[in-house]
Parts: sequence; C-alpha cells; structure tokens
Amino acid sequence: MANTALEILGLLLTLIGLIGAAASTGMPMWRVTAFIGENIIVFETRYEGLWMNCFKQADIRMQCKVYDSLLALPPDLQAARGLMCCAVALAGLGLLVSLAGLQCTSCIRNNDRAKRTVLVIAGSTIIMACICVLIPVSWTAHVIIRDFYNPLLIDAQRRELGEALYIGWVAGAFLFAGGCVFTCRNVQSEGKETRSYVYSRNSDYVAYPPQPVQPLQPQRLVLLPRAQARPVLSRHPSTNYSYQSSYPSRYPSVRSGVAYL
Repeated sequence: MANTALEILGLLLTLIGLIGAAASTGMPMWRVTAFIGENIIVFETRYEGLWMNCFKQADIRMQCKVYDSLLALPPDLQAARGLMCCAVALAGLGLLVSLAGLQCTSCIRNNDRAKRTVLVIAGSTIIMACICVLIPVSWTAHVIIRDFYNPLLIDAQRRELGEALYIGWVAGAFLFAGGCVFTCRNVQSEGKETRSYVYSRNSDYVAYPPQPVQPLQPQRLVLLPRAQARPVLSRHPSTNYSYQSSYPSRYPSVRSGVAYL
C-alpha cells in the first residue's frame, strides 16, 4: 500500500513538472523590459521569449511576432530551444514508461522485478528532463544578470528576469522530486529482494473444515519388575546362614573344612 501511494505521488509530481516545462517553453516572458531609466516608456512592456517577441501597452492587448530567423537569435536562446524541447519530450516519455511499471496497473503481470526496472528507467529519464530544464533557464538568467550590470549597455538594452524562468525552476524541482521517487524507491539489492506470492483467481480452492481438538488422555504407567539380588558368599557364617537352606553352595565353608582336618 505504501509503495502504491509513493508511485502515485511520483506520477503527480512528474505530471506537474511536465506541464510547467511545457508552459515555460511556450511563454514569451523569458526577458522583460527593465524600467530603470528615463528613456523607457513606462506604459509599454516588451517580452522576449524562445519563439517570439511581444509588446504590451496599457489598456491594449498583447501583440506578438515570431522570430524571422533562428540564426539571428543569441546563442543562449538557440540552445534553450533545443534543450527545452528535449526536456518536454523526456518528461513525457518518462511519464508514459512509469505508467507501465506501477503496482496498480496490469501491463506487467507477476513480475515485480521487471516493474521495478521499468520504474528505475522512467525515473532516470525524468531526472534527465529536469537537467534539460535547469540548464537553459539558469543560463538565460545568468546572461540577463550579467547584461544588467554591464556598464557598456544603455538602459534600454537591459532586461529583467521574466515569469517563464521562475516557472522553469519550479518545474525542474517537481521533475527532480518525481524522478527521485521512482528511482530511489525501487533500487534494491538482489540480496534484499522481497518475495511476493500471487494467487490466481481461477485456482481450485477447497476449504477444509477445522478438525476438533482431541483432549489429551492420561497414559498408564507400566512398572518394570526389579532384578533380584543374588546372594554373595561371605567368610562369616552369620551373614550367609539364612541363605544356606535355599541356596546351597558348591564350596564348603571354612568351618566345615576345619572339621575334616
């Protein structure tokens, strides 16, 4: 029961991380205009994302334009595109693979070792997706902070961290937690492998009525006859006098021998 609850928890964490990674990939709020100078028009906000640029004015809906050329983008955005797409693909693949290894599913029957192996593979894939999310998000944040404090740039060229970066960090944390639940929980040594017995529903089961308990009967004691002690000849006539009538001796006594002499 505890294993099933942990697996469902890991599945939910992975699903939340996948949704966050997909949202961060499609959102244009990676770079936001910094309002720090007098030359910036405060009622206009500019957003720069992985796929498009957007402008938003006061009381006017947002207008976006897709980038005309991929090669015209800075290197961090070019790498971020590929890594974020890989992260979404790996997270989705890990989520689908983990469904086959859950205890509450019947994709793999009567083989707990195979289910644990599938969950370990799914957890490793999800952790790889977490790494692919954190690299472009952190790299873009580093470039934004570096340019913000660059004295060679004017105020109109400086940007701030957008909402998509924070969503990416949170999504990476959820993916890391889900991958650790699948991986660390199912990694077991061969010596400590637990055995489980599965009973088929179609097996012929016969219920035997319980037998009454028989009370213990007292046992009779059997007395063995004692061995009678044999008389022992002695040189003193007083000791063997009573035995002479019933047990005659083949050897004459000492006194009889003296009489004959």
